[in-house]
Amino acid sequence: MAHQVLIVDDTEINLILFEALVKKLGETKATTFSSATAGLAWAQINDPDLVIVDYMMPELDGIEFIRRLRETPGKEDIPILMITANDQKPVRYRALDVGATDFLTKPVDKIEFLARATNMLALSDGRKKLADRAEWLAEEVRKATSEIIQRERETVIRLSKAAEYRDPETGAHILRMAHYSELIARGLGLSVADQELLLEAAPMHDIGKVGIADHVLLKPGKLTPEEFEIMKLHAIYGYEILQGSSSKVLQAGADIALAHHERFDGTGYPNGLLGEQIPIFSRIVAVADVFDALTSERPYKKAWPLEQASEHIKANAGTHFDPTCVSAFFEHWEAVLEIRQRFADES
Repeated sequence: MAHQVLIVDDTEINLILFEALVKKLGETKATTFSSATAGLAWAQINDPDLVIVDYMMPELDGIEFIRRLRETPGKEDIPILMITANDQKPVRYRALDVGATDFLTKPVDKIEFLARATNMLALSDGRKKLADRAEWLAEEVRKATSEIIQRERETVIRLSKAAEYRDPETGAHILRMAHYSELIARGLGLSVADQELLLEAAPMHDIGKVGIADHVLLKPGKLTPEEFEIMKLHAIYGYEILQGSSSKVLQAGADIALAHHERFDGTGYPNGLLGEQIPIFSRIVAVADVFDALTSERPYKKAWPLEQASEHIKANAGTHFDPTCVSAFFEHWEAVLEIRQRFADES
């Protein structure tokens, strides 16, 4: 592919001379401007391999040209060769300060010009190869990271399903409540990263149930006060299983597992947290989890009608649930129904 060389000089004879010299470099195309502002505008939207610019020009001098070009995003490393007079050493110092790569003095020596231009084009080639390799490496990192995230997601789902083998809830429940949680997070204006993190972490809310004895966990009737105290331990067990991980997903899962049974009025468990003392992810999951539990059929209960479950959630806003989470949930009711249908329990 031919090199692109930009030549900016307000003197026509100099443009003709430099263009003729550039042609001697081989696979090279010269673009010339006698107007410094026009040449700068072209350079800002194109990607020349080399810029040759005169110092003495009426609209912009060479130093101002270089300064403005260097301030343009993506133009920080383009080789720039500035043409100056022999007695303009202070000018060359200033040009170096604003980003000139090299200099030629008038009258321009043909051999020196060809040598310096060749070296600077080689520098430009190296810059582009380095940029291409950096992009390739970045893409490889993105692929590797994506694979790691996918494996982590699979691990989370499988870990969450481990609790289901000992709990009469279904796999569809954890998918529904996770997507309800994401929906609430979006309605609250949480960042996209936090929405995705919550979607991935929410399924682990009840992982601690693997530590609850069968006679309590699987009891079809109402738990005794003693049995309920045992059942409440699943929040602590879940936290202990997940805490201390370097994974952000497992860290979030640990916090959710511990606090998703806290109540907004401070009467929940295990720590009796009040209001915004409860982590936002746990406040969100509390709404999503209870709504889906109420509207799902289990061996020990019938599913509540949607209207009845909705009224229960709304009636408990401010006591059991964070009112802002409740509002965000019902403001997107059509999306709630779509999630419910998409992840319906198998017959």
